[in-house]
Amino acid sequence: MVPNSVVVTIEKPSNFSLLKVNGSDSSLFRDKQKAASPKQFSWVLLLKAHRFLTGLSWLAMAFRAMFASIKKRIALSDVSEEEPKSRGRLYRFIKAFLLISILALVLEVVAHFKKWNLQMIQPWEVQGLVQWSYVAWLSFRVDYIAPFVILLSKFCIVLFLIQSLDRLVLCFGCFWIKYKKLKPKIEGETYDTEDSSSFPKVLVQIPMCNEREVYAQSIAAACELDWPMDRLLIQVLDDSDDGNLQLLIKNEVSSWHEKGINIVYRHRLIRTGYKAGNLKLAMACDYVKDYEYVAILDADFQPNPDFLKLTIPHFKGNPELGLVQARWSFVNKDENLLTRLQNINLCFHFEVEQQVNGVFLNFFGFNGTAGVWRIKALEESGGWLERTTVEDMDIAVRAHLNGWKFMFLNDVKVLCELPESYEAYKKQQHRWHSGPMQLFRMCFPAIITSKISMWKKANLIFLFFLLRKLILPFYSFTLFCIILPLTMFIPEAEVPIWVICYVPIFMSLLNILPAPKSFPFLVPYLLFENTMSVTKFNAMVSGLFQLGSSYEWVVTKKTGRSSESDLLAFAERESKSSGEEKILRRHSESGLELLSKLKEQNVPSVKKRNKLYRKELALAFLLLTASVRSLLSAHGVHFYFLLFQGLSFLVVGLDLIGEQLS
Repeated sequence: MVPNSVVVTIEKPSNFSLLKVNGSDSSLFRDKQKAASPKQFSWVLLLKAHRFLTGLSWLAMAFRAMFASIKKRIALSDVSEEEPKSRGRLYRFIKAFLLISILALVLEVVAHFKKWNLQMIQPWEVQGLVQWSYVAWLSFRVDYIAPFVILLSKFCIVLFLIQSLDRLVLCFGCFWIKYKKLKPKIEGETYDTEDSSSFPKVLVQIPMCNEREVYAQSIAAACELDWPMDRLLIQVLDDSDDGNLQLLIKNEVSSWHEKGINIVYRHRLIRTGYKAGNLKLAMACDYVKDYEYVAILDADFQPNPDFLKLTIPHFKGNPELGLVQARWSFVNKDENLLTRLQNINLCFHFEVEQQVNGVFLNFFGFNGTAGVWRIKALEESGGWLERTTVEDMDIAVRAHLNGWKFMFLNDVKVLCELPESYEAYKKQQHRWHSGPMQLFRMCFPAIITSKISMWKKANLIFLFFLLRKLILPFYSFTLFCIILPLTMFIPEAEVPIWVICYVPIFMSLLNILPAPKSFPFLVPYLLFENTMSVTKFNAMVSGLFQLGSSYEWVVTKKTGRSSESDLLAFAERESKSSGEEKILRRHSESGLELLSKLKEQNVPSVKKRNKLYRKELALAFLLLTASVRSLLSAHGVHFYFLLFQGLSFLVVGLDLIGEQLS
């Protein structure tokens, strides 16, 4: 056989030479070469054809499996259960827009394949109804539609740049905090651990409503707080309408009361005002006047035992401080793609928005839980009001108008749970984006007439409400879901590449910085944020104009993921504790024994049903239609953006993201 390489060397350094021959095609072996036979050439062709057919069959099987999965999801879906607002004006507008886009696409395809050069055609040379319709469409587009779309596009781009600048300033503030190591510090001496009377009296409130999956560990976590027993009272505020669940919660409270914990159970027969009404009624108790601070913990929140010792001392020596807010930490952030994307958003919210506003402005929106209020600040600000679905933001704004300061502790984290299904997440986001607009309408006169400085009024109106609560959902939906696909049919109003590519990617990178492990999810995050813009825009409009859906309050569905980790942590502490006299979580029907019993039982499986979200599906087909038109015009970045954004809407519209709840 002919060698692949031959190396010849001479040992004398003065006459050193190197000859290297690679391959058998060298001229040194011409006599050894053999021509390829037709049989070998045929085998090569057959091998390549086999590889091609194998790849083609694999793709066909993949598409078949995907479409079978989609068909199964659609068959199991229940469209009739979707919320009525999906059949409102916004959905009808998107559907009409889709039909017009499809008709325009048909005309564009016909014009493309017939190679009509309309610049060379005179009106009397038009032949056929289709060509006449296309010429009429072009004339109408240039004279009437294009100027309006160009104006709206420029307006949205300006809003987009203003919001991006605001986000950039917040990130710079966060970098400055880390560079200067600016952290809230406890002023004065801490409390005397040997003298319990030196500790202030603290009230802990746990509002809940039908929280079957998480009530046990939330009560247990509150009962394990490291604070003198005679200076602590825990209120379990139950709004559940399930009689069996009420008994379970009562038994849980009774068991901890028997262990010496100062804990009470309260239940309302009429659930008026939702969470705000529940907290308002609890604060009306006579014994509340004996307490100085109140800590609020939602049912799925589990603070560490040192939570109160890390938050309450900041009030000492700081009489103007009304609220200390802790950061949320998520037990199920890696459960699925939906929770990973939520984690990116909320990490930026706490690490950047809350921390920067807390350090430089002493004001931010109360997150509704994992915070400690000075009861005097609540009372002077008017207490809990039932007028909106964002009672936490309401009390924060009113306290700010009364001169109270807020503090955010980024290092104090409270474990909680993210919604794992798109249905639960969508309802949560609708409430979070409709409530602020309700509140803005109600608080605007009070902001104007308040005694705070003009700078604080401007920050509250233009930054806190208008820019971050109104402008953001408006331009993200209008620009990327309406104007961009529209410009594919109106090339006179084409959106620049830097608007749809460079700036959004840069801003998404800034958003991911607080959660660096989420960097691989940069593109899905960008697409999903645009997908959620339709929900946020719809919620913003309903809250601004006080539509019926803005008053809906739906408790976010919990899966009890935190329960599993909580029980494991309990078992770990139980094994490590060697005779220490401390209160541990109850080893009872709501604990490890119940978990083991449930595993032994054969629980019948319930078929899970997913939903079809009509607005998302209509937008998916709209964007995919626009991507086809972009392909005809050889738009590179525009085509890929519209294609992947359309597929993102399709995935969400078919409820293929997150978990499906039974």
